Amino acid sequence: MLVAVDKLARSPEGPSDGGTMGLMHGCDTMLNGLTPAQKEAISAPPGPMLVLAGPGSGKTTVVTRRIAAMLHGGIAPWQILALTFTNKAAGEMRHRVQALLGGHDLRGLTISTFHAFAAGQLRRLGERANVHEDFSIWDTTDQRAAMKQAITDAGLSTGNWTPASVLSAVSGWKNKLCTVSDLEACGDDFYTRNLARAWRAYERILKAARAVDFDDLLLHLATTLRDNDMVRREFSDRWSNLLVDEYQDTNHAQFVIASSIAQAHRNICVVGDPDQSIYAWRGADINNILDFERNYPGARVVNLGTNFRSSGRIVEAAAALIKHNTSHRPRDHVAAGEQGEPVIVLGAPDEHEEARELVERMRLHHEDHDVPWREMAVLYRMNALSRVLEEAFRAADVPHVVARGTAFYDRKEVRDALAMIRLVLNPADDVAFRRIVNVPPRGIGATTMDTVERHAARHDCGVLDALRTVVANGDLATRASKACTAFLTLVDGWIHTLAEAAPETDLASFVAGVLVESGLEDHFKNARSEEDQARLENLDELVSAAADRDSDMLELAGEDTPSLRRRLAQWLETIALVSDADAIDPEQGAVTLMTLHAAKGLEFDVVGIAGLEAGLLPHARSSDDPAQLEEERRLCYVGMTRARDHLIMSRAHVRTVRGLRERTAGSAFLNELPSDVTRSIETEDPFGAGGSAGGFGVTTAVQTAIEGIAPGVTVRHPRFGTGIVRRVLHRPQGTTATIEFDDFGPRTLYVARAALEVIDDGVTF
Repeated sequence: MLVAVDKLARSPEGPSDGGTMGLMHGCDTMLNGLTPAQKEAISAPPGPMLVLAGPGSGKTTVVTRRIAAMLHGGIAPWQILALTFTNKAAGEMRHRVQALLGGHDLRGLTISTFHAFAAGQLRRLGERANVHEDFSIWDTTDQRAAMKQAITDAGLSTGNWTPASVLSAVSGWKNKLCTVSDLEACGDDFYTRNLARAWRAYERILKAARAVDFDDLLLHLATTLRDNDMVRREFSDRWSNLLVDEYQDTNHAQFVIASSIAQAHRNICVVGDPDQSIYAWRGADINNILDFERNYPGARVVNLGTNFRSSGRIVEAAAALIKHNTSHRPRDHVAAGEQGEPVIVLGAPDEHEEARELVERMRLHHEDHDVPWREMAVLYRMNALSRVLEEAFRAADVPHVVARGTAFYDRKEVRDALAMIRLVLNPADDVAFRRIVNVPPRGIGATTMDTVERHAARHDCGVLDALRTVVANGDLATRASKACTAFLTLVDGWIHTLAEAAPETDLASFVAGVLVESGLEDHFKNARSEEDQARLENLDELVSAAADRDSDMLELAGEDTPSLRRRLAQWLETIALVSDADAIDPEQGAVTLMTLHAAKGLEFDVVGIAGLEAGLLPHARSSDDPAQLEEERRLCYVGMTRARDHLIMSRAHVRTVRGLRERTAGSAFLNELPSDVTRSIETEDPFGAGGSAGGFGVTTAVQTAIEGIAPGVTVRHPRFGTGIVRRVLHRPQGTTATIEFDDFGPRTLYVARAALEVIDDGVTF
């Protein structure tokens, strides 16, 4: 059987009979409880296969069980490569494969993100890929600092040419595997000519620092595989079975990497959903998945159409929406669970009431139906929309968290510590040097650095080497020279320690030593403020992070312990390649506020999507571009399918823009939702729309008189004190009152639960 499987794995065309025997021999239990489509995707023989995996269709189950099936069928672990987009996804896949196979030896199995895979392979290839083996990986902050310098070096104004915009343009070119020379050759207009000048200066800075940015990782590996036959054969022979997750999100560079590895054996299984392609703005090419069958004639196509996540009505509503896209591939959308409640389409008078409505519905699910806060989320198209939502959640005392990425590694003291460690690993990293040369303060000021920078520019060398030279030549004042000598001694000591360290040297101890010897730890220990204490705790946590990562690396390595230098480089890569999605903690006891883009890959019991208005969702940029409009619709589709049981889609009739209140038009996407699976609820429309079938209308004096709660009445609350009732609404769940409290501001409360006392001229009724 092992021989048969090996032949299948290495056959360029796969098995001629199209059967599903081979991979699954002896492991039928892996197919228990799965749908026919899932079974087909898992047990299909090697060869090109496209798995169209809709939301909640068990995509990870299919990928991990297919890997387990191949291993169980006799394919060696080192022959399998699985690529995905986030560290979280890669870790989950690795964990599931290990759980499925128990004590199976998985050494050599590669499950990785594209960027981490590229980083590791480039270090191995070194000069063959035109990179230095000890290159630094510059993150977004490093790249912007370097590009700011490059723009200045190119004689341009950073006011007119911002680092972020230039980097975005350069990224687009790199993702297409184009170089600065290609840009220079393609046009001579003002914009192209100056963009090329800035890019050329940026490349000089990267090269001098022996550094690469995120796009370079993919660019260098893709071009090497494309242009070097020997390297391409080496990769193809090593990884004779390739799986690519989230294939709809691949850009051209990632497409070239995958297709180059699979070119000889055609054993490529890609999993994805064109309806969830939402990253065109950062280079993703939906045509990679749409054209898969044309690129691999005879490919097997498996449609995972059963949604195990969302209720029936949510699935129907999302399916109806996405069918309006011409890029949509017709297929059945089936919910495995019950029909559930209708999708709520909510209209509010303004953005503040919209936010309060969303908060109160979250509170209702939490208090009346025991839904944990962590299982709820509010999504929005633009980050700017979070402000009003944050205020509403804060006012209602509902725990919430705004997902903004990897906050821990963005903290200044952590970035300073990491820059020190980067400089030890790569002394040519000028960005790291500039960041920490006087951190903590050590007497190396601007005058000294001007001398060093001039020497570096004049002699075309790195700033660390320039510092060594100006100190040796006596070009500095005595005090400055003494401070610089102490700094050089410190850095050289770390470099020596790293070079001479035994393989078993503890990574955490090395990191802790740098923090102590640099004076960074003492700098915060000697301060007494709570803020500095928190910074010291963050440095402690950084050491813990190093220990955790080191333990994982040593466990994966087995008996072949990698050097301390190699483990240090891998740890820094892990930190540099953390993504937004990795920053979301599913165990947080708080409602998550986040963008629709950041929500990709996540799921919650209750989801609210705010701002479904023309110009917001879909975004105004898509108004004259059919392709962008389709991507906006896919983005809305992704947001809708994050919900398991309850989905609220809201809009405001009036929204404040640049200080002016403007009437809005509802999103066209709302009109594409079928009425039989939705429930429209209108709170008060300031332009006279009135109430709705949902029963959310303007409160009348007759209704409120029964309870004595009416607009203008002064009330007392046992916790919030006294306040004036501003608005009362009768809802299906109960009457609510919006009250402006003297000390706590506006709060919306359920009257039946609030224990309110009505006060009139000091007399309590």
